[in-house]
Amino acid sequence: MTSSSDPLICGIVMPISAIDTCTEEHWRDVREILTEAIQDAGFSPQLVSDADDVGIIQKRIIQNLYENPIVVCDVSAKNPNVMFELGMRLAFDRPTIIVKDDKTSYSFDTSPVEHLPYPRDLRFSKIVEFKTALTEKIKATHDRAQKDKNYTTFLKHFGTFKVAELKTEIVPQDQLVLEEMKSLRELVLALSISARTSERDSVLPNARILCLRDAPPAHVKSFADDLRSSGLEARRSSGSPEGHAHFRFSAPSLEERRAIMTIAKNHVPDARWLTGPGPRPTADA
Repeated sequence: MTSSSDPLICGIVMPISAIDTCTEEHWRDVREILTEAIQDAGFSPQLVSDADDVGIIQKRIIQNLYENPIVVCDVSAKNPNVMFELGMRLAFDRPTIIVKDDKTSYSFDTSPVEHLPYPRDLRFSKIVEFKTALTEKIKATHDRAQKDKNYTTFLKHFGTFKVAELKTEIVPQDQLVLEEMKSLRELVLALSISARTSERDSVLPNARILCLRDAPPAHVKSFADDLRSSGLEARRSSGSPEGHAHFRFSAPSLEERRAIMTIAKNHVPDARWLTGPGPRPTADA
């Protein structure tokens, strides 16, 4: 929780993973440059995806895009997530500063907004100039937005609009705790599924998955019984109340895949192989 003496937050929207020949390390260097300029302007830098509490990341991003007093957005390489978040910030018509490297072209929709350029190779002398310009731009933009109630970064240049407010709902503490626990449980479950999938694929790099679509439980059982009778090994990997069943086979040969498919279609005409690691099965396999 911030106090009145804490510096105001300046949100950062920027790429963080490799894109357009720029590595993750490159973006870490860019973030450090933006951070220093923001701090020199007297603000506290923070990615809009960051927060002190645990919660749903999309909700957190939207809330920060709306509430942060000022946001610096780096549109270099035209990362789709960055462009989407920039669009939301501009739709909220909140003070925004756009920066980009000298290798990225202007986007038609945002070209009317001033962009502060910097060299993609992060040459020291040019970066020093860029940081100074960004620091001054942050101060001037925030001051003007505070003093001029009609100040606009983007939206009001095209007409008169009323921006919808994000309403804050007050909920009982126990309800909030339950919601956060649910979000955390969903996150842990997603991470657990991802970890199991990665581990399974590393152990069985040539595994194949047969999908039985719209299969009644009795048909799935008959298929499994026929597999065992034919000496073909499989593991039931998933299923659903709607009769959607998956069977995993460890590195079956082409002949085995054809035999499996023949058995499967006797019980479930819509059986099919799912694409996955290794060579893709032929149409009849």
